[in-house]
This record gives sequence, structure tokens and C-alpha cells, in this order.
Amino acid sequence: MTRSRLLYALLAAAMIALDRVTKLAVSEQMPLYDSTVIIGGFFNLVHTRNTGIAFSMLADAQPFVKDYIIPAFSTVALAFIVYLFWRAGQTGARALTGLSLILAGAAGNLYDRFAYGYVVDFLDFYVGSYHWPAFNVADSCITIGAGLLLLDSFLTQQHAEREPESA
Repeated sequence: MTRSRLLYALLAAAMIALDRVTKLAVSEQMPLYDSTVIIGGFFNLVHTRNTGIAFSMLADAQPFVKDYIIPAFSTVALAFIVYLFWRAGQTGARALTGLSLILAGAAGNLYDRFAYGYVVDFLDFYVGSYHWPAFNVADSCITIGAGLLLLDSFLTQQHAEREPESA
């Protein structure tokens, strides 16, 4: 593994550790379903459990879906991200950072699914009565990583369109 690739792997490991530490802190320090106002009218720290996928989608699904389909899909997705990470070749920093963050987020949430059967969510942003579904560090990593990959793809395409064609 190249030195730069090792740095991206360390980034993923650090984000997995941050995800674990924050979830454990919330689980140990806050009663389930408790809420603490951090910034009134905008941000609460909560303790919820998500048995579904991102933003509680499929939380009401049949037990077979939650116990087998979601973990299987998550495992395949994680394996695919690992594959992309190792096969990235001369990929730039933006894309490798994005892949590292997605890898960390997928691993963090998959760990919870296998260890507990649910994922701890605790970040609750809202304006008035409009709430974004509660999420965690792993979800943030996945979202930011996906955004970086989209940005990288867009900028790479723009750069390619500006390059003069060779005759």
C-alpha cells in the first residue's frame, strides 16, 4: 500500500473510532429517547435507535428485511467500497477522501447492525417543527463522502470538456 493510501485508510479508521466513541457516549450518558437542547430552535442531542436504513427508512419493515436483507446489502455495499478504494489507481485526493469517508460510515453503521441490531442516532437538527431525521457520525461520513465523489465527478467532467481534443 502506498503511503498516501495508508493516510486515507487512517482517515477511515479515525472516523470509525469517532463514530464508535460518540455512539457509546450517547448510549451510556443519555437514557433512550432523551433529548437535550444544544441550540434552541435548531439542534438537539437525542438518543434514538434506528432499525432501518438511512434516516429511518424501512424502520417499519418486516423482521426478515431488517435482520437479513439490510445487513446483507450493507455488507455487499461495504465490500464494494473497499474494492473501489483499493482499485482507485491515480484517483485524486477528493475522490479518495470521499471513498474513505463512505467506507468509515458504512463500517461504523454495519458494526452496530451486527452487534446490536440497530444503529444509534443522536444528532437532531430542526427549524421550528420541521425536523431532519436524527443521524450520527457514520451517516455524516457517508453524506460528506458521497458529496465529495459527486463534486469530484462533476469537476473531472468539466475539466475533460475544457481540454482541447488532440488530433
